Amino acid sequence: MLPDRTAPRSTRSAPKAIQVSVLGPWGNLPMEEGSGGVWEVTTVPLASDLYTYRYQVDGQTGLDPLNAFTRRDVGTVFSLVYVDGGAGDLYQVQDVPHGAIVTTWYHSRSTGSDRRMNIYLPASYDGKKRFPVLYLLHGSGNDENGWLELGAAARIMDNLAASGKIVPMIVVMPNGNIGAQAAPGETSDNLRFRPVSSDRIPNPYRPLTFEETMPEIVGYVDSHFKTIPKKTSRAVAGLSMGGGQTLRIGMDFPDMFDYYGLFSAGLRRLDDRDGERAFQEFDEALLRQKKAGYKLYWIEIGTDDFLYERNIRLMQSMDSIGFPYIYTETAGGHSWSNWRHYLTEFSQQLFQP
Repeated sequence: MLPDRTAPRSTRSAPKAIQVSVLGPWGNLPMEEGSGGVWEVTTVPLASDLYTYRYQVDGQTGLDPLNAFTRRDVGTVFSLVYVDGGAGDLYQVQDVPHGAIVTTWYHSRSTGSDRRMNIYLPASYDGKKRFPVLYLLHGSGNDENGWLELGAAARIMDNLAASGKIVPMIVVMPNGNIGAQAAPGETSDNLRFRPVSSDRIPNPYRPLTFEETMPEIVGYVDSHFKTIPKKTSRAVAGLSMGGGQTLRIGMDFPDMFDYYGLFSAGLRRLDDRDGERAFQEFDEALLRQKKAGYKLYWIEIGTDDFLYERNIRLMQSMDSIGFPYIYTETAGGHSWSNWRHYLTEFSQQLFQP
């Protein structure tokens, strides 16, 4: 994959192949065979971003053998390419001061197990000054590595902080799968634990949910890092499943966070509620959160997202009880391209004086 700033050109040598294409956000793009068995195609002009792609050769799909850079999303591995000149620059390493990534294990009393999370410490973290904290939750099939590997969260934080667009903050990325201690390959199950969608991971702690363990995570972070241990200096946000968890965390612990971000929020639980009593309990929980107060409730989703209508119904429920929020919709669907953009926007609203 040989990118330029507008229309990336993809080439692959496959002299015995009959049909070759390249799969990506642009769809399944057929390639044409040139001299020497080299297949080529040029995409339409692409916006600056981070893109993942795979090749399909005679019906068999796989990675680009000439590209060493890959990313795993759930159980599929993709080749990786950047298009420069805009957002794609923000997601790459720039010549700016860099924060540190701490991968740590903490003990969860509620599950009786050790669990793993990643913590981003800003470049100005010196062990003396205290910082606000953003708790950043992943989606189904991802884990504590998702926001770093696919969401470029550390690079976004570095680059925005260097340009003065955000207040430097600690970013905590826990594993939101209650039935998994850590990412696949990082537990005592080693390679026996295969990456799957979160709803396929057994929950031995039922009916305990990840959201109920949030006070343990906050307590650990406050006791081990230089945080500002106040509601006014805490934010929580998540994509898809993590957006649904953010919704529930706000209702269950209204005195813990002052900033909330729902990115393409997974709201299946709203559809699972039975009868008027469940709706009443949901509204009562939102009213308690409203009474406790907060500084920002941010909802963002793409108009082509399969969760779009559910998010609209959520906001209709909020409107009916006068629950304030800020809503932004974008083009596109359920994609990391949108979620990186949402994190970029949301983080600039946090902890401002």
